[in-house]
Amino acid sequence: MSETRRFHWLAAGTLLCMLLIGAAIGWARHPRQYRADPPVTTALDQFKLMPDRIGGTPPDVYFALGKPYEATAFDLSQGKRLYSWFGCSSCHGDGRGGTGPSFLDGWWFYGSEMVSVVASIRDGRPQGMPSYGNKMTSDQIWQLAGYIRTIGAYSAPYTAPSRNDDKHTRPSENRAPAAALFEVGPAGVRSDRGVQP
Repeated sequence: MSETRRFHWLAAGTLLCMLLIGAAIGWARHPRQYRADPPVTTALDQFKLMPDRIGGTPPDVYFALGKPYEATAFDLSQGKRLYSWFGCSSCHGDGRGGTGPSFLDGWWFYGSEMVSVVASIRDGRPQGMPSYGNKMTSDQIWQLAGYIRTIGAYSAPYTAPSRNDDKHTRPSENRAPAAALFEVGPAGVRSDRGVQP
């Protein structure tokens, strides 16, 4: 066998190995769920809130799915996109607040649990928070809630939303947890600020 023929076989073998490795990595990657199945969507809408509408219990299907809206980079990136598309930054800014409350000061008016954030987005809240239940799908509401929780998280999540293309005014959600930016207040409930997460 000539040297050129041996070189061609070696190059073809190397290319084939690279393609197989790429296919294995692509197969092992966490699958993206572009749209929730209708029974899952219906189940996600059946969460229970406490009588004061602060805190509650997520539906069982949320745990069965492995809390995807808080744990997958795709869902967090979709939530980040929705945060921009629906103009959340016009009231909440980059998370530091404005006409709407801040996500970074350590106090959440209606609780920092996933169910409380979903209820706030879906149903709205008194004194300015509009309802988006008829403007977003249930899947989108959960994605947006997951992203909002990363903005005000005490510890950095392992998964990260996509990076911003605009000028950064604060560190990335997964790089600098909000705990470093919190103004730590007294423990417990403050009637004027809500529940501390």
